[in-house]
Formats: sequence, structure tokens, C-alpha cells
Amino acid sequence: MTEAPQATSTRPYLIRALYEWCNDNGYTPYIAVLVNERVQVPREYVKDGEIVLNISFDATTALQLGNDFIEFKARFAGVARDISVPVGQVVAIYARENGQGMAFPMAIADAQGEGADAEPHALAPAAAELKPVQLTRVDSDQRRDQPDGEPQPPRPTRPGTRPALTRIK
Repeated sequence: MTEAPQATSTRPYLIRALYEWCNDNGYTPYIAVLVNERVQVPREYVKDGEIVLNISFDATTALQLGNDFIEFKARFAGVARDISVPVGQVVAIYARENGQGMAFPMAIADAQGEGADAEPHALAPAAAELKPVQLTRVDSDQRRDQPDGEPQPPRPTRPGTRPALTRIK
């Protein structure tokens, strides 16, 4: 009996699809990235081990949404920087304007930075685990830590505030 070949992760395909959806609807695509040693981003903008990046056409140059890496050039405080993000480190992609998008589960190997050496099936999220999300707009001064197991009720939003990804464990 022959074994079926290992399927590739759906994550890069879903990221490309939601990126295209954002562009088609005039929204600004953002990605939330869990930063480790394999992620090449300006470290001064990393907060609590994560960074949110604007990957819109207007904010990037030479954007490549590959199966293994998302790569582009972007300006941070007026300085051009090369950005390289392993697709496995992307925890969400969403539209800035309305927070619609998708969050992805992190494989243990990815969270520990071992994704390159892990077996391919360990990196592929199960389709049943992928869930569309509605992100809420929260001012940075409104963010607060949540105790494990006790989700906070949604807070009211004000026009002009930026969406924030809130993790509920």
C-alpha cells in the first residue's frame, strides 16, 4: 500500500485569499506576527513578543506572499527596512477598517522557533481549528491583561481607534 503525500499547510493560501479580499473591498490588510529569532522585523516595534504589520500595497514594496515566507520592504520612521516573516509565525490577518479576518492556531514547534526543523505535518494547522474572527477596536490605553480562563466583556469602541488582536486562552 502506498502512502498519500503529505499535504502542505493551508495557512499561506488563506493569507493570500484574505489579502486579496481586503484589496478587492478597499480595506487595509494587517498581519499579526509572533516574533522569534527567525522573524526579521525592526525589534524596536515588537511589543510582548508580537508585531502587527500593514501589508497593503501602499505600505510595502516588493511584497511576496510565498508558501514559506512573507517578504517585503517597508518604511519604519522613514527608514526602509527588509521584512521577512515565516508564514508559520502569522497568527492573524485582518482588515484594519472593520477587524474582519482570520486567526490561526500556533503549532508548538512554531511558537518555540523550531518550525524549520519540525516535521511538516506539525506545522500545518488542522482545518477544523481555523476560525474566522471579528476583531474589536481597542485603544492601546484600554488594553489590559486578562486572567486565564476569564474573558473580559467587549469594551465600547470609539471612531478612529485601531483594531487590536485580543487573545483569549
